[in-house]
Amino acid sequence: MSAPRSDLAPEPGLSRREMERLQREIADAAVFEDDFPFDPAAITNPLEASANAAASDLETPEAAERADPPIVAGVDQSFLDDDRALSAVVATRAGEVIERVHAVTPLEIPYVPGLLAFREGGPILAALEELSVSPDILLFDGSGRIHFRQAGIATHIGVVRDVPSVGVAKSLLCGEPAAETENLPAGTRVPIEADSSVDAPDGTLLGYALQTRQYDSPDRYINPLYVSPGHRVGPETAADVVEALATSYKLPEPVRLADSYAEEAKSLVEPETDHEN
Repeated sequence: MSAPRSDLAPEPGLSRREMERLQREIADAAVFEDDFPFDPAAITNPLEASANAAASDLETPEAAERADPPIVAGVDQSFLDDDRALSAVVATRAGEVIERVHAVTPLEIPYVPGLLAFREGGPILAALEELSVSPDILLFDGSGRIHFRQAGIATHIGVVRDVPSVGVAKSLLCGEPAAETENLPAGTRVPIEADSSVDAPDGTLLGYALQTRQYDSPDRYINPLYVSPGHRVGPETAADVVEALATSYKLPEPVRLADSYAEEAKSLVEPETDHEN
């Protein structure tokens, strides 16, 4: 994958002030509305893909001539030790895995809330370089516009690669839910709006708390995902895509697969050893 905005790539050697300044440049360059050539309704999870395949004999000639479904890639990270990250990317099309790649790179700075891209962005860019296919959209285990400076890791990498991207976070980094987010029915969306912690006018729609699945029992519940546009995707489409890719798991399938592959790939990496004379 090429990097049209390599000048904006995260550099861990910057000072905190420089990192935050770069994030503001990223936010200015980001497009938080739909800007892509594919039909998001063509994005399906494995269950829907199987159902569609079973009904393929009933397709009209016009349906058979439709373009190939978009390639959706999930991105996640694992850690081999305190000094190395393993970044995993799983590319899917119509619910089927078409490529899995990973890269191992050094970790140069500790985790700092709001600066995740400077710790994990380099490793992720290295893994994306290993892909032979070109994803139409990237899904990240991390934030997009729901970020103090509207530039979470999904936005940062999306802008650097100029690829539509979506952030899928398990916890809320900043912003204010417009309603209660506890024990929501599956399919519920609660707007996440900018407040004083975000570099945006109060009330700006940053994304959604999205309930992809829920227990039937009243005694326990699943927390929602916090979905936000990364780049070239609007908030509604970001939520639509994540919801369409959810199966029986909380995470959308490409991200879940990337998480699983990140753990699996650890066994393929030799342990780091110190060489002493």
